[in-house]
Amino acid sequence: MITIHTKTITESTAGFCDIIDITAKFIEHISAVRMRSGMATLFVNGSTAALTTMEYEPGLVEDLKEFLEKHIPSDRRYHHDARWNDDNGFAHLRATLFGPSLAIPIVDGAPSLGTWQQVILLDFDNRPRRREIIVQLIGECQ
Repeated sequence: MITIHTKTITESTAGFCDIIDITAKFIEHISAVRMRSGMATLFVNGSTAALTTMEYEPGLVEDLKEFLEKHIPSDRRYHHDARWNDDNGFAHLRATLFGPSLAIPIVDGAPSLGTWQQVILLDFDNRPRRREIIVQLIGECQ
């Protein structure tokens, strides 16, 4: 029988390219509902945050931060900043590149992630935030 379960992961972030591994919390949701086979959709609401997968290790985390700062610098003015005076145009652009959602298959009770692949929340805003990630699990439970 196919069931749908919706849960929320909440994270307090520091902003300014805060990169947080939420894999363990995601897996907890799968285990809690005893999902055996199906699909997980994760969605972060907010236009200055994003989700992705990557190898979450300190060197790569720093490489990603340096890459984003080089290509979408936080210290320049954007048209968005001139319109709203909130100085976070860079955050909106960065979030747009990654996107707000992921779809991950669940097979044999586990997300189909690679050995070195984790689920990552990226908060690009220019201030600390409380982020909510909606996790919807659709599939067969035990």
